[in-house]
Amino acid sequence: MSTQVILPRIMQIGEGASQDIPNVLASLGCTRPLIITDKMMVQLGYASRIQDILAGQQMSADVFDDTVPEPTVASIQAGVEKARNGDYDCIIALGGGSPIDSAKAIAILAKHGGEMRDYKFPRIVIESGLPIIAVPTTAGTGSEVTRVTIIADEKTDEKMLCVGIGFMPVAALIDFSLTLSLPARITADTGIDALTHAMEAYVSKKASLYSDSQALSAMRLIAPNLRRAYHDGSDKAAREAMMLGSTLAGVAFSNASVALVHGMSRPIGAHFHVPHGLSNAMLLPSVTAFSIPAAAERYADCARAMGVASEQDSIEVANDKLLTELRALNDELQVPTPEQFGIDRQQYFDQLQVMAQQALASGSPNNNPRVPSAEEIIEIYQQLW
Repeated sequence: MSTQVILPRIMQIGEGASQDIPNVLASLGCTRPLIITDKMMVQLGYASRIQDILAGQQMSADVFDDTVPEPTVASIQAGVEKARNGDYDCIIALGGGSPIDSAKAIAILAKHGGEMRDYKFPRIVIESGLPIIAVPTTAGTGSEVTRVTIIADEKTDEKMLCVGIGFMPVAALIDFSLTLSLPARITADTGIDALTHAMEAYVSKKASLYSDSQALSAMRLIAPNLRRAYHDGSDKAAREAMMLGSTLAGVAFSNASVALVHGMSRPIGAHFHVPHGLSNAMLLPSVTAFSIPAAAERYADCARAMGVASEQDSIEVANDKLLTELRALNDELQVPTPEQFGIDRQQYFDQLQVMAQQALASGSPNNNPRVPSAEEIIEIYQQLW
């Protein structure tokens, strides 16, 4: 069986990559970009830095900075109207996963109209929107190299998964220097998100030799450097490894899909507004323990790639070490339980049935080596509390 690999047409990787935006725009034939970002990127001066670089080449760029964490149908609407009513020929998506996801949705809706719900999975979006140049500022989501966006419908508390080549950025500028100012909490949450992408891509039923190579490389880069970047945000070597690891993990899961952790993570985020990387981190040890019996050798490979098990360790020993490491990582990175996060106990337990159904409906659990029933999903949710 063959594997279709879809990547951005241009990938510029390394320190200072974001300063090459004028050359990238010229190579794409674009002259009138709209920068889609958030208020923090404006405050940090990252948006104005890009405007200044463009101004040096006689190009101007307007800024839309009203994206929100965990984007919603309502939050992207103003961006859709701005993009539709301006004479923009491309979008520069600047920020973490939320601004990039918002930009992907805005690029499609501005060009083709309709509502976000019209584009949700199982529809595969093959239409091209406005071209997107993605400039990630976190080492986590991998959104700059994926054909996926997730937009919450605030009316139904559903995180809609939208998939297709139409959402793939045409260019990705992967500049680790933009992550040096990230706070420890965001470093931790996005870093565990990236690690989850790599692990899930590797154990996914849709894994291929190609996605395996990206996933294993990502784990080798992320696992030894996540704690370093968390404890010392100015550690350039750790930041560079995390950034490339995040991108490779994005390539891996874009081609192999995510699995049960992500399927269960989205409902937690939608119902209780837990940041995506944090809900993944809450779930990763429990879901891994649930899944190991169906893919013991694959999980042992993960343990070895992460450097927590040796080639001499048996599969069983390697997997024990993997679970120990995932729990220790959550402890060191101060990942809270749902209770510690401040979720109301009654509300949490009242929503379990709905959350389990939404997790299954996303399709992601079907890629898991061990496909759970709704009851088994509820059991895992209960364990988290």
